[in-house]
Amino acid sequence: MGTVGEEDIKVSSVSSVDQEKELDAGALFVLKSKGSWVHCGYHLTTSIVAPPLLSLPFAFVSLGWWGGILCLVIGALVTFYSYNLLSRVLEHHAHLGRRHLRFRDMANDVLGPRWGKYYVGPIQFMVCYGAVIGSTLLGGQCMKAIYLLSNPSGSMKLYEFVVIFGGLMLILAQMPSFHSLRHINLISLLLCLAYSACATAGSIYIGRSSKGPERDYSIDGDKETRIFGIFNAIAIIATTFGNGIIPEIQATIAPPVKGKMFKGLCICYAMLSTTFFSVAISGYWAFGNKAEGLILSNFTHNGQNLVPKSFIFITNIFTILQLSAVAVVYLQPTNEVLERAFADPKSSEFSTRNVIPRVISRSISVIISTTIAAMLPFFGDINAVVGAFGFLPLDFVLPVIFYNLTFKPSKRRPIFWFNMAIALVFSVLGIIAAVAAVRQISLDAKTYRLFANV
Repeated sequence: MGTVGEEDIKVSSVSSVDQEKELDAGALFVLKSKGSWVHCGYHLTTSIVAPPLLSLPFAFVSLGWWGGILCLVIGALVTFYSYNLLSRVLEHHAHLGRRHLRFRDMANDVLGPRWGKYYVGPIQFMVCYGAVIGSTLLGGQCMKAIYLLSNPSGSMKLYEFVVIFGGLMLILAQMPSFHSLRHINLISLLLCLAYSACATAGSIYIGRSSKGPERDYSIDGDKETRIFGIFNAIAIIATTFGNGIIPEIQATIAPPVKGKMFKGLCICYAMLSTTFFSVAISGYWAFGNKAEGLILSNFTHNGQNLVPKSFIFITNIFTILQLSAVAVVYLQPTNEVLERAFADPKSSEFSTRNVIPRVISRSISVIISTTIAAMLPFFGDINAVVGAFGFLPLDFVLPVIFYNLTFKPSKRRPIFWFNMAIALVFSVLGIIAAVAAVRQISLDAKTYRLFANV
């Protein structure tokens, strides 16, 4: 057994050395494979356990207690299962000497080049860049909340805070590789625990006091509104569990990769279970059907703070700092594309030939995302559509299809039909959730205005 393990390591090492000689600049510089499973856990946690989890109580408003908890449990189980399957497929190809560092490379090999080039690649880019824009917008909104705490009659507009957050992103975007974010993502892991604890504690404090609104857990609206509300809530939960960059995260692991991603997923889902359920349950318990799109907004009611001002300030600071880490993680696929287009793999990573194009291209990318976030403060509605079309297929549907096509389990085995059932159910949910998200945009369209101060 020991001899087989040594041979596996030698095969992996030799194939990785041969592959490195053929890597383009994007894979060589941005997706360098030097990390451990612990670093992988940091990256996974930052990409999944992010401030959108603060919208989970709002999802419960349309689902109720049992529906909300059931969707959370199903989302956690299915995504853990899907991400683990995706990791096993990647490990299998790596063992065969074809280690895939990008989602589109994996799709090229398993589904064919057209699927990678015209579907998986564009969908992943749209989802990840959308996450950068959404994080920038949310960061600006949290900054504005802090500003209004200290200066309630202040005249600064939302887009000004979005630009300030974009300035922070200009600096972080220059981190050379995904692996170089490992220390930032460790801090990010601690920050997500911190603001989740604050959100939970704040909700419990308000719920136990007489300051909060009267609790009502009924689901409002007519039949049509309730039905579309359910699917919109499912899209919110699916987007919260979404990742979309599992292959890129696994690419940061030093070979041999076998078993390391599973350990990283265990770290991530320990954090996820702690934060998602505590925030969702405490927030919905405290505010009922009056829970807002971001639970922190409920900490202020009719212009009065329901918790100490310093508590709101600290919670928003934690959220802003983690948002910057989340944004820079989801910027990595864009950075990889830019590096592949403009860098020279034969030159040193930090040579003038590569540093100047890197700084210019990444800065332009951040400026574009910041401009979109400032112009479209209603981007959350658009992001719901992106999530339905992007996160659901990438994270719920494609992993089980990749597994069945790669390992070809017999149709007599339950795993084949279980995987097909997941693919079918979540494909249908994705289509319906997309329709619900488009409907929400049509309802909110009359309030849309460029550079609106919301």
